[in-house]
Amino acid sequence: MSLEINQPAPDFELPDLDDKIHRLGDYRGRIVILNFWSCECPHSERTDKTIMSMFVQWRAQRVVMLSIASNRSENAEALKTAADARRLRTVLIDAQCFVADIYEAQTTPHVFVIDREGVLRYRGAIDDVTFRKRIPTRFFLDLAVESLLAGHLPELTDSPAYGCTIVREV
Repeated sequence: MSLEINQPAPDFELPDLDDKIHRLGDYRGRIVILNFWSCECPHSERTDKTIMSMFVQWRAQRVVMLSIASNRSENAEALKTAADARRLRTVLIDAQCFVADIYEAQTTPHVFVIDREGVLRYRGAIDDVTFRKRIPTRFFLDLAVESLLAGHLPELTDSPAYGCTIVREV
């Protein structure tokens, strides 16, 4: 199965750090940001600050972010400590990389934006930072979410994710 832009996002269910089950389908009617995330990756830490500053304005507009911890090398205690420090509300545990594999997530961070009808509208990087470009000038995640909030499809639907490789084996 190949994940396609402008097609329904695959549903899943995962526990959060308190063992409460979350289903993607339960968020229908909201714009959902799936953020494949790591407590150890410096790129995740950097982008968490950016996302949280944007998220302050989006929260009132029925936008939700689900951070998904798929690194097999990270334990629940480390995840909780980092999530608390970075003020992340919902961190889901994908210890077997099931959801990371379905979404073909390769790095942390790697984001997927799903519209209110459950359709995948953007996947890729949060911004335009790369190995050679350390200061962001374009914020792809912001552009995608703001387009959807304005009732338009994002112009940019796909970009290469940049960050730490998801650890699928220990």
